[in-house]
Amino acid sequence: MPETDLKRQLAERFREVNGVHPMTDADDAYVSAQFVALEELCAVRGRDADEVRRLMLGQRLPLPGYLRSDGAEMVPADLFALADEAGGVDPLAAWFTAHWADPATGRAEWRAYLSGQYVCLRSVTPATIQRKEHLTTAIGAAVNEPDAGSAPRSDRLHALVDELDALQTAFTAYDRLRFGGPTSRDTCVDAVRARFPRP
Repeated sequence: MPETDLKRQLAERFREVNGVHPMTDADDAYVSAQFVALEELCAVRGRDADEVRRLMLGQRLPLPGYLRSDGAEMVPADLFALADEAGGVDPLAAWFTAHWADPATGRAEWRAYLSGQYVCLRSVTPATIQRKEHLTTAIGAAVNEPDAGSAPRSDRLHALVDELDALQTAFTAYDRLRFGGPTSRDTCVDAVRARFPRP
């Protein structure tokens, strides 16, 4: 399929947000297993891919989560789910931000959502975003408690880690490049399990 001008514009916008980093074969394989190409999703959903690109460039739908090495814009399979729940693309921003009591926080989360960088979550919704924030904060506090390694504390800590693990994707090496360091899975799941093994 020939590259459209909108596809080029979207690729440029993606690189503005994420930087320019190589996608390895392993990155491509991970992304292909976890996400779907925008063209394929639009074909299944009866959507025009260029119109969806316009919505992304107009900050009304999130950018792709990844650009595969072949240029495919990789998006979550439920890309349109929140707009459907909100009653369409037009009311989506107001519907989304209303999930936060503080309007400034809601607007900040909306901007983060539009970046396409919530690739950490298996399903990106206001509820899962809020839950991830709660869990990472709780885990960070729990590991610094004086008796963090004791049996009761360990059970609570592992329950938090397990819940976060279930919410999150595995991430790939590309993510560590674009985010400039370890991911929340690295710090709040893998490192915590290594530091506090289950009894």
